[in-house]
Amino acid sequence: MEAQDNAKEDFLRLVEEKEVKLVNLCHIPEDGRLRALSVATRDRERLEEIIEFGERADGSSLFSYINPNKSDIYLMPEVETAFFNPFDSTPTLNLLCKYLDEDGKPLPIAPESILQRAEQKLHSVTRVTLKALAELEFYLISRQEETTHPVLLLESNYHQTAPFAEFENLRSEILTTLEDIGLPTKYGHSEVGRFHLRTGYLVEQHEIEFQPQSLERLARTIVIAKWVVRNVCKRHGVIASFVPKLAVEHAGNGMHIHLCAVRRRENILADRRGEMTDEGRQVIGGILKLSSSLAAFGNTIPPSYLRFAIRKESPSVIFWGTKDRLALVRVPLWWSFRDDIGNEDSCRRTLEFRAPDASSNPYLLLAGISLAAEYGLANQKETEKIAYDLEARNMKEEVEYQSLPLSCFEAAQCLRKSREFYQCGNVFPRRVIDGTIEKLESYNDMELWKQLADKPEKIEESLWEYLHYG
Repeated sequence: MEAQDNAKEDFLRLVEEKEVKLVNLCHIPEDGRLRALSVATRDRERLEEIIEFGERADGSSLFSYINPNKSDIYLMPEVETAFFNPFDSTPTLNLLCKYLDEDGKPLPIAPESILQRAEQKLHSVTRVTLKALAELEFYLISRQEETTHPVLLLESNYHQTAPFAEFENLRSEILTTLEDIGLPTKYGHSEVGRFHLRTGYLVEQHEIEFQPQSLERLARTIVIAKWVVRNVCKRHGVIASFVPKLAVEHAGNGMHIHLCAVRRRENILADRRGEMTDEGRQVIGGILKLSSSLAAFGNTIPPSYLRFAIRKESPSVIFWGTKDRLALVRVPLWWSFRDDIGNEDSCRRTLEFRAPDASSNPYLLLAGISLAAEYGLANQKETEKIAYDLEARNMKEEVEYQSLPLSCFEAAQCLRKSREFYQCGNVFPRRVIDGTIEKLESYNDMELWKQLADKPEKIEESLWEYLHYG
């Protein structure tokens, strides 16, 4: 309690010393997008009261699972998350809030509560904690009739530099802004996509990768990072889109998740020689087993499945392999030629889950991944066999692999069949699973892309409807 009191005093002192005029109580509801309630700071007693007791909010406007006739919830600030809002001309501090129910306990359906329960279940069963990093891909779109350095080859923009990468300076501003507010990045670069869409729009793909961190912190990082990307772009009259597919013939946007699994400061995926361990294969097997239902949390809009259907370095079938960018789970280079990397929890040796995209609520996605890892480690014989059977080397043999879902509707059916894995221990409350299934089915997209196959202009119109999702 003393540490909490000190943190609150430090926060209030910061408000006074920096002459902060506004405090934004930020929170992340069902849709995974940053929301805020703004509080003026002139009345110190009022600010102290909010920091101590939080504030009320209408839960039914934030969660489809909450009934309007009993919808009050609390926003409880976490002062240690505070950062200065780089987009407000008035000195403003943003701080993240937890959702509490009417009894002052963590709201069971809140995304952060679900992720915390998933991590607790993984650790209680296996004594393993996951660390992760994300690759966040997005398109930058600007009205531009001509460019002085036109595209010569399609899908050739990977690691391109100015003047051939039109928005290099904008990406640099995004990177420095993220670092300024305390979100540690690994790097940024231009991605393969660069083309003209419709008359007068230049579209260019970029990626930012983050440092390894806890799952809860990574989920928060992803949400705030998307907010930063969009706001930096708005300053410059540029649209940022995380839509998984924007044009049929061009690369889609994924949000690949790299994982390492730590027990007693040891990364259990790799042994001291840099070889994959049995437990590493079990984690892979768990992810492969649940991958079709994980799509319900990691791929939440119809363009997610067009990305799967048109393979531009995107997975479409369920297998794993080393270095193979079409694999659902990929084992990237591990610096196995170095004998000084050790086996500590540095996350240099990771597994990469390549299916997710930024339409997801990252809290729910990472909670599902955590449960998949727990299942893999707790059911060793089954998941080792899954990993062996679905290893990429078997692609040389004529093995028939199961496909990922090809629509939101199909993903909903996969979740319906596997819901007991997620509801076990009430990690995912029943009404969250029900709501997820209902939302996915509401798109009614079973045959959408087949119906539009010979109507490219209709496909483009459909994709643009999702431009600002995620």
